Amino acid sequence: MKFSIDHKSPVSLHIQAEELLRKLIQDPQYQDGKMLPNEIELSRRLCISRTTLRQALNKLVYEGLLIRKKGVGTKVVDAKSISSKSKNWLSFSQEMAARGIPLKSFELHISWVYPEEKIANFFEIKTDKKILKLVRLRGRPEGPFVYFESYFHPRVGLTGDEDFKRPLYEMLENDHSIVAYISSEEISARLADKFIAEKLEVEVGSAILLRKRFVYDIAERPIEYNLGYYKADSFIYTVESRRE
Repeated sequence: MKFSIDHKSPVSLHIQAEELLRKLIQDPQYQDGKMLPNEIELSRRLCISRTTLRQALNKLVYEGLLIRKKGVGTKVVDAKSISSKSKNWLSFSQEMAARGIPLKSFELHISWVYPEEKIANFFEIKTDKKILKLVRLRGRPEGPFVYFESYFHPRVGLTGDEDFKRPLYEMLENDHSIVAYISSEEISARLADKFIAEKLEVEVGSAILLRKRFVYDIAERPIEYNLGYYKADSFIYTVESRRE
């Protein structure tokens, strides 16, 4: 792959370096855990300082695309594992797009249902009021790895006629002026029952991860109750903490 940065471009050097690194990540020779050229070599070939290069690298490390180890180097995250961070969360479509992972929807179903008591309690509504339920089975072209069930507060204003192939939170904001602002999540281990095993194409009793996401708007009002069932070998959840 050709390494080049336009030093006369109005685009900042670290932005150009970031875009180049994103392309580099897609190169087969660096995928599945392969090490990238070291910082000295990369900065020399790009004719930029190591500080500028490190700024671009740090952005991709933060997004979960690269892993850096002191004294070892930088490598591409294993493409077989989907990484999600606890900060600056995105919709599933946006997560996959940010990582350059091709996404396929195997199922998409919309219905109006009476909420279970736990969902009604979360939304602070009665169980006799129907809410919109969105079901999606998604994954890579070769097969599904996550089954989603999403429930939405009636206040959101969804009709069921929306194009749910679009990124969900982008659609909520642009079409319904609903900004998904806070996400509270729970991750737990589960054994696949018959229903989930059939959806994810695994054996009954296989290890899966259940990811519960509780989403609130800017006013901290609940807008979405989401359940995601992931193949255990296809999902990594990264938590970043800073000591103040």
